[in-house]
Amino acid sequence: MLDVLVAGGGPAGRALAGACAKVGLRTALADPAPERPWRSTFAAWSGELPPLPDSAIASRSRGRAVAGREHALGWDYTVLDTAGLRAALDEGLAGVALHRARLGEVEARLGARIVIDATGHRPTTRRVAAEQTAYGVVVDEDLAAPFVARGEALFMDWRPDHGRPGWPTFLYAVPLGGGAVLLEETSLARRPGLPLPELRERLHARLAHHGIAAPADARTERVRFPVDGPLSPSPRRLVGPARPSEPAFGAATPLVHPATGFSVATALTLAPRLAEALTRPDAVAAARRVLWPAPALAVHALRRRGLESLLRMPPAQVPAFFDVFFGLPERHRWAYLTARADLPGTLAAMGALYRHASWPLRARLVGPALGVAAHPTG
Repeated sequence: MLDVLVAGGGPAGRALAGACAKVGLRTALADPAPERPWRSTFAAWSGELPPLPDSAIASRSRGRAVAGREHALGWDYTVLDTAGLRAALDEGLAGVALHRARLGEVEARLGARIVIDATGHRPTTRRVAAEQTAYGVVVDEDLAAPFVARGEALFMDWRPDHGRPGWPTFLYAVPLGGGAVLLEETSLARRPGLPLPELRERLHARLAHHGIAAPADARTERVRFPVDGPLSPSPRRLVGPARPSEPAFGAATPLVHPATGFSVATALTLAPRLAEALTRPDAVAAARRVLWPAPALAVHALRRRGLESLLRMPPAQVPAFFDVFFGLPERHRWAYLTARADLPGTLAAMGALYRHASWPLRARLVGPALGVAAHPTG
């Protein structure tokens, strides 16, 4: 019998499978199409990432944001080279049995002490999910110069240059290396997600406002994923022939940050720690302590409350909210955006945000955050 069977060959699944094999666990990775290309752009704050080879890094840039005014973020932003990251993770799969099949087919043949679902976000039928959606085009850096200079990454630009009323969206403009830049119109969160055709129209209207026409053959990117998925706290040890609902890792657990949508850096960082936990006699309890210790659960709950406040905020107040947030001291912004288990730091950041906000914005922050989930929009 296998020690660990990982389902899903994305960054989280590959990282965990390789880490499990490295600590001596008999490990298999199941994916029906393991050669399927990764079409998403993966990025993170540089300080969040574990050590990676240079081949896995597409660019490192100074981060900035624009709401009502411009803000220097104070730290670098890293865009990962998708092919390089995949190659680096594949090197760690030596000793991992790869099965081109779905989880159920592999488990029925092999059996495993612990099965971990790393197949991505889990759909829910209980309610309408809050989703992050985006539509982007990849252009030459000279064409993108009105938005982002060389050596810069534009994390958010909330200026309504697209000229469309309604739900607020922002431009995300980041270098991909090799002189290419991704320009992406992004809806940070909405229940349900803002439709991709609307985002496409806004992006091209924004570009036209700056005298830019994307080439007809430009590579495009489409993004849609939930930011409030159901929580799966920890792997479970299998008992008998019946398999419980799959335990989860990566976006399936979800490690997705409710305020940014980021999860890859967290998965890459936690994979070795989770693998080590799975070697212990109390593997399930040890895994839970790694994935969801009490402070991390509390921080996640607070961030979800912050998400509900944002979902209920009038469109005109959203840029003002981000002006306040990006104007906070660096330690507060860093705690809220990255430190998943720093409960004191998260509380301090939320307290600072409240103190610096106007009274109308304070009402929007506190009242909705204490209520039930925001109703679907529109």
